Amino acid sequence: MEHAPLPLKDVFHLSPPRDRPSLAFPLGLGDAGLHEICEASHGDFAAMTGFALAARAHRKGPIVWIRQAGLKQSHGLLLQAGYREISTNISPCLTITPRKLSETLWATEEAIRSGVAALVIAELEDTDFTASRRLALAAGRHGVPVLLLMPYSRDGATAASARWRISPRPSSPNRYDPKAPGALRWKAVLERSRQAPHMAGQSFDLELDDETLSLRVVSGLAADPVATRPSWAQDRIGPSHLRQSA
Repeated sequence: MEHAPLPLKDVFHLSPPRDRPSLAFPLGLGDAGLHEICEASHGDFAAMTGFALAARAHRKGPIVWIRQAGLKQSHGLLLQAGYREISTNISPCLTITPRKLSETLWATEEAIRSGVAALVIAELEDTDFTASRRLALAAGRHGVPVLLLMPYSRDGATAASARWRISPRPSSPNRYDPKAPGALRWKAVLERSRQAPHMAGQSFDLELDDETLSLRVVSGLAADPVATRPSWAQDRIGPSHLRQSA
């Protein structure tokens, strides 16, 4: 039996190349997907909060900030004056304070689905893989970036795009007054990454640009080998001017 040749014209089409996510810092942090931002050690919560705000300073639109009550009692509230110092975009911010972890996770997912929030930030004591996967799927489906702020004890599997460990660093030299503090600086360790697993373990020394109020990598200090994670018993004091006691 003879078969007629298959006409291949218009069967195959060349699609334009897809834009690949950047493999440079910040790997979509604050722009897309679910990211975990954790203390490097006890006392770094204020520094971690400042880092999260600086990472999303350029993003416009309402913020839904969900804070588990236990963390509010331990670390206080965000100080609005500090918020204005670290972000040019003072967006409307709805704050919710559930008591239980389950309520906090539910409120976070509902905020993602609401269609109102441009960014969802949730302070959680902990979460498991299943809960993080629900949030990651919701964030991807609705196109809302989500930042989970978590204490130093956070560990285990996650469905987040990345997990960051944040600690404060001494501020940069002040060019006008050597005795005065300079620009805020942080050390961000990429502990896990689904987008760039080969970069896991790298650390970035970051600085807040005073003019643009955006994060920049300090020249010559990027991609350092990750140091051993400090013991949970070590007590470090992070900058507290961004938060106030409850």
